[in-house]
Amino acid sequence: MKYTVSFEEIIWFDSSCRNDREMASYNQGCLILVGILVTLSLPYSHAFWGNENKIQTAVFVSPKFVLGPGSVENRFYYNVNFPKGHIAVKSFDAEVIDEAGNPIPLHETYLHHWVVIRYYVRKGVEISEFDNPRKFNESDYISGRNSGICQNLGQFFGLGSETRKTSTHVPNPYGIEVGNPAEIPSGFEEQWMLNVHAIDTRGAEDKLGCTECRCDLYNITVDEYGRPLRPDYKGGLLCCYDHTQCKVKHGFEAVRRTLYLRYTVKWVDMDRSVLPVKIYIFDITDSWKRSRSSTGIIAEHECKVEYDIESCDATGMGDDGCIDTRRISLDMPFGGYLIYGVAHQHSGGTGSALYREDGQLMCSSLPTYGEGEEPGNEAGYIVGMTTCYPKPGTVEISKGETLILESNYSRIRHHTGVMGLFYILVADKLPKPMQALHTVVQTQDSIMVVTILWAAVALIGVVAVIVVAVHYRLKSEGEDGYEAIGM
Repeated sequence: MKYTVSFEEIIWFDSSCRNDREMASYNQGCLILVGILVTLSLPYSHAFWGNENKIQTAVFVSPKFVLGPGSVENRFYYNVNFPKGHIAVKSFDAEVIDEAGNPIPLHETYLHHWVVIRYYVRKGVEISEFDNPRKFNESDYISGRNSGICQNLGQFFGLGSETRKTSTHVPNPYGIEVGNPAEIPSGFEEQWMLNVHAIDTRGAEDKLGCTECRCDLYNITVDEYGRPLRPDYKGGLLCCYDHTQCKVKHGFEAVRRTLYLRYTVKWVDMDRSVLPVKIYIFDITDSWKRSRSSTGIIAEHECKVEYDIESCDATGMGDDGCIDTRRISLDMPFGGYLIYGVAHQHSGGTGSALYREDGQLMCSSLPTYGEGEEPGNEAGYIVGMTTCYPKPGTVEISKGETLILESNYSRIRHHTGVMGLFYILVADKLPKPMQALHTVVQTQDSIMVVTILWAAVALIGVVAVIVVAVHYRLKSEGEDGYEAIGM
């Protein structure tokens, strides 16, 4: 809701102004009044906000990776390009491209996931793009993970096939703070790691099976470290690691091609006008438990990241409408205000949501499936996830509160290695002074309208008093003048 004064009303006031010398002061009063009305007719953001912190943009590309039909890329690139300085990230978007910069469709190269992780490295220690973190000296390397809650999901940014049509924008006046000198350990510097997991499905016997990393299609029985897989493990990340090969149709041939992940970062310089948000990631497979420590009761989280979906019974329809619904309760180790939320699901996903313990919906995220062949609209693939942006201050999370995470998948067919993650951004506090005024306008319009109207009435009253006083004085001076002329 926005209170506005129509331009017809402004014109009416303006036309009532006089042109004769006697009413010059009245005209001035009218102009002041017109100015007040014009100000009131502006949207609040225009009337009360100053210049915004300028958004900067940079586009980077990952190191190249080469894929042929059925092959897999799952590499970790260290010390990748990232904006420098103490900044607040406003968005982070990515997509797979070829050497000419052309976007590659999912039905040719499936982007299983990409994630960007922060870390700190001791100054003077060189880390190449392809270093293995297992080789790092622990004293030279410190994790700079997000705020929680799964220890094995420390990324700051990351999505999958849905990346092209999923908003990552952080609304004003918030931002994801990085590069804060006060947070960087002494003697270390901040760097970033990029993990890209892509699968070439050109000519694949079963494209969906390849994207879901079915072990039989990859002919895999041991993980990347040579450890035997569980007999009941049918598919997932353990079967589509770097340099594995999914089965392609007999006789199919296609060229190997060089690809990149192109990522676009938008940010503003960090200052007092920007409020930092914290990143939390929930996982539907989290089999957490409470335990007692010297500091009290703590939660131990075990996030398995992926799980399988069993198909419906032989009739093709189960009592649940052929939908697999999983729900877990999570105790919040933090408090704050929910600013943004989005889920990450794989093909077959039908949506995810976050609820309060009493069933109140806090945030939901639904998949968008493609309907064509062009990049961003590939039929059968999730090409986007809806996001939620609660009005500032309307969704507060209390420390210790129990929330419910829900993830839904279709059970029409069997799925392996699916995910049910939920990303949220949380602010510790709401905007203050001028920023708070903007928030109040958005959430308490009626209060602000009344305040503005009373202010306008007061100003109009002052103008009226001035007009009457000056008008009386001019009239008196005019009468004295006529008597002098008549003598």
